[in-house]
Amino acid sequence: MAKLQITLVRSLIGRNEKQRATVAALGLRKLHQTVVKEDNPAIRGMVNHVKHLVKVEEVQG
Repeated sequence: MAKLQITLVRSLIGRNEKQRATVAALGLRKLHQTVVKEDNPAIRGMVNHVKHLVKVEEVQG
């Protein structure tokens, strides 16, 4: 199954609480931190909510 590599590339300063909570739920705390998550509709929805703050790449594995 494919996985998503998600990297926080924009700061959370000045963002609303909903966006901060979404980024935290993805497991991202620091700028340029990367996490690998399973590719499923829930994760895709979270990424779509904060797409202007993160960089997403598909990885095999």
